[in-house]
Amino acid sequence: MSDHTPADGHRPAHGHAHDRGHDHGHDHGHGHGHGRSGGGVRRLLSLVGHAFAAHSHDSADRSDRALESSDRGMRVLGVSFAVLMVTATVQAVIVARSGSVALLGDTLHNFADALTAIPLAIAFTLGRRAATRRFTYGYGRAEDLAGIVIVLLIAASAGLAGYEAVRRLLDPQEVRALAWVAAAGAIGFLGNEWVARYRIRVGREIGSAALVADGLHARTDGFTSLAVLLGAGGAALGLPLADPVVGLLITVAILFVLRDATREIYHRLMDAVDPALVERAEAVLASVPGVRRAGSVRLRWIGHALRAEVDIVVSHELTLVQAHAVAVEAEHRLMHDLRGLRAATVHADPDGPTGADQHAVLVEHR
Repeated sequence: MSDHTPADGHRPAHGHAHDRGHDHGHDHGHGHGHGRSGGGVRRLLSLVGHAFAAHSHDSADRSDRALESSDRGMRVLGVSFAVLMVTATVQAVIVARSGSVALLGDTLHNFADALTAIPLAIAFTLGRRAATRRFTYGYGRAEDLAGIVIVLLIAASAGLAGYEAVRRLLDPQEVRALAWVAAAGAIGFLGNEWVARYRIRVGREIGSAALVADGLHARTDGFTSLAVLLGAGGAALGLPLADPVVGLLITVAILFVLRDATREIYHRLMDAVDPALVERAEAVLASVPGVRRAGSVRLRWIGHALRAEVDIVVSHELTLVQAHAVAVEAEHRLMHDLRGLRAATVHADPDGPTGADQHAVLVEHR
């Protein structure tokens, strides 16, 4: 059976395609056994009753969870923006006192990092918009576009850090108030590392690759601040070249961070998921009463929301209503057991002779 989905995300009540949100605080005590089809009329009737019983598993719940994730992302951006602005402001005061060119570059870098919250905030705001007939999956991909911007900023950070290191290696600069410069470098490192941990942790919890990449960007800025600290220490020990040498080492470290951020965004744009997530989905489907076996399982992230399209095989002796009930239960369990899953399409195929050649007509189109 074909799957036609209106732009608002709702599906017809008939057939076996499902796209509804689920309330994860819902009671799990309805038929989560481990049988198979043919286990008795009572079990199938229980599934049918579950399919048509009153549930809180509707699109409003899905939207609430999506908005909650977006709210967490916006809160992270707001807090990290404030922390980085305070950090950069303190550094700016010390720049005026010390005349450190290295610290000036780090200060400007921290201001720029704080401003990366803007494209991400725009992306999270766009992601709240409802799907349309043109953008039928919504606007979640805006996060991935913001991730590309962040990767480019990390690349620019590596280039700037490398340029400054080489310039200072060729023309060493005398720095005043070394203790204040060292303190500013320490403040910059601590502020950026705290922001990096915060962004990466929440980004992984809500499934936002762009927020993770932005956290990695903050970590690169922390490395730059660390270079200022170590360079000031080297200058205090009478080693004027310590600052640019450390700067070159930090540039190499930023390139490794760039590699990780690029990989994160590349995987998201290519619809890559953790293979363990696919294995988990297959195990969930295998546990559903009435499912003979799981077919193909396709998962993709759209912004920080996960979508699933799966095939299951059921007994050819089931009625349409019974097969639909099995598909609903499969969707239900996926929603409960896969973190971040916002929508699932479940396609039920009959086993045995009656289902052997039903897809033959589609072979030439694949």
